[in-house]
Amino acid sequence: MHVLRGRAATPGADRERTHGLVDHTAETGERAVRVWTPPPHVAFGRRDANREGYEQARQAAADSDYPVVERTVGGRAVVFTGTTAAFVATEPIADSRTGIQERYDDATETIAAALAELGVNAERGEPEGAFCPGTHSLSADGKIVGLAQRVHRDVAAVSGIVVVSDHDAIAAVLEPIYEALSVPFDPDAVGSVARAGGPSNPTTVCRTIERTLRDGREATVAEVRDT
Repeated sequence: MHVLRGRAATPGADRERTHGLVDHTAETGERAVRVWTPPPHVAFGRRDANREGYEQARQAAADSDYPVVERTVGGRAVVFTGTTAAFVATEPIADSRTGIQERYDDATETIAAALAELGVNAERGEPEGAFCPGTHSLSADGKIVGLAQRVHRDVAAVSGIVVVSDHDAIAAVLEPIYEALSVPFDPDAVGSVARAGGPSNPTTVCRTIERTLRDGREATVAEVRDT
């Protein structure tokens, strides 16, 4: 398994390093994992970009001093404050039409196990008014984890966001954004590992999730420098 740690200096450069993991798996057939804290930014989904009020939402992000990134897949806006964790796990696949739900189930169980190790008893689902609402979430005193999946011709990438301790900051940034988009949002529905009784140290959270995703596999570790 290939493990990538650290982050690039800008959201764009950082996203390129994640895309590189998909290429690595496609070329080598080797699984890859990255668990890190991306540089601060607001990531909008395609559904946001097609919605009335999108320009006002982008301005709200700019007013909060957050760079804007547009994802090529669906979902609603999410915020990475600099201490928010993210993860991605890539694996080779033989058929892009099968295994989607199984991968979601495996990833959900794996992240839940990592949270349990951190002292957080998270359950599937999310409260009303959650950020980036979806069917693949984990919650404890608010939504903590949201998962997504991108399936390429020969590689599947399961990814997600994990709120470590910055629930208040995320809620403050998202409230005017979701208001501009006319999307229901409850600031109190934003949870975090720390809010649910776990640690507030992002490194501790990232390493625990990384170890759980590795599942005992031997790994080579590469570093991205924040330069």
